[in-house]
Amino acid sequence: MVTFDIITIFPKIFDSYLKESLIKKAQKTGKISIRTHNLRKWTKGPHKIVDDRPYGGGLGMVLKIEPIFKAIEDIKKTKRVSNKKRKIVLFTPRGKQFNQKLAFGFSKLKHVIFICGRYEGVDERVAKHIADLELSIGPYDLMGGELPAIVVIETVARLIPGVLGKPQLLKERITKTRGFIEYPQYTRPEIFEPKKGVRWRVPKVLMSGNHKKIEEWRKKQQKIISS
Repeated sequence: MVTFDIITIFPKIFDSYLKESLIKKAQKTGKISIRTHNLRKWTKGPHKIVDDRPYGGGLGMVLKIEPIFKAIEDIKKTKRVSNKKRKIVLFTPRGKQFNQKLAFGFSKLKHVIFICGRYEGVDERVAKHIADLELSIGPYDLMGGELPAIVVIETVARLIPGVLGKPQLLKERITKTRGFIEYPQYTRPEIFEPKKGVRWRVPKVLMSGNHKKIEEWRKKQQKIISS
């Protein structure tokens, strides 16, 4: 079982996501475990301050290192695994871009801790001394690391045996290096008419019942899409 621990200042963002569909089922059946942690739990004082002004000046506030360090240390104690089986991930726009190969690697771990940044960023010492990996889900900037955490969990979870209802989907449409390659999918009706004189048809080969030809057609379409 892979345990995902998410450190965030907005834990309620995950409430609906964790209680729906296959992610809910995967947790219930013990395939994965997902725990959210409010970073403010590891702060001092009545105001639970997690950020401060950046040295040298700047436009926004920066998440402090102290509560993040304490959170990581406490969370690690709840999951006793070797460092080889654990990964501490800091989400940042400059990080390594997430892909299917990384997802496969994560699916073989026992423990993944996500640090979700907010505001202007996170104290650089977190990246230098605490995180094992800085990760991004794309070449763009978001308001925080919560959405990337959801994306990574979703991608990794479907690679864990027993999470998907049909395991053959992994062999059929996913590779370790090139990722998900989807062929075109169609369903009823066979002919759709958006307006008079216009007909959008399902390819005849899919109606043939010839499984060999259908498989050849799908592989050809995958090559076209990925080229």
